[in-house]
Amino acid sequence: MTVRREGQHVIWSGWRNPYEEDVELPEIRFDVNQYEVEVRRASTDRSWEWPAQTVARLLEERLREHVGRLTTWECELGAVSAWHWEPHQINVFLFHPGRSAIREGRPWLQFRMTLPISGDDPADQVERLEAHLTAEDPREVAEVCGGSKELADQLGYPWPGPRRRA
Repeated sequence: MTVRREGQHVIWSGWRNPYEEDVELPEIRFDVNQYEVEVRRASTDRSWEWPAQTVARLLEERLREHVGRLTTWECELGAVSAWHWEPHQINVFLFHPGRSAIREGRPWLQFRMTLPISGDDPADQVERLEAHLTAEDPREVAEVCGGSKELADQLGYPWPGPRRRA
């Protein structure tokens, strides 16, 4: 759909569905003030999060605030995710040497670390996980999950697969 503002209204129109050509839905208008209040409320509502999702969100925020902690190992944070079908773990995705390598056509790797989540306070878990992630080279314990096979071969990483410590 297309979202636009006209005067004191926010309008949803031009509905599209990539799987069905004929989508016939009416234009919907909202009062701009009510719309903005609802968007603010929805963007701060965390009641839907499960513990792993909360830990993933907080850890990603924390790592993005302290980007230098990963650049020591030429890593850039891709994302921290929690999937509802894996409620007791989160996934940390890192790029090496960074996303700019992708744009510039240079070799790159994407790593994935799977970390367990407990019933402990999310803030306490984030503190422990951040310390764990930044204490040593995360590439030594992460698995390669994408990127350039040539770089994985050159650096001795299985393609794709877990990194084995020597």
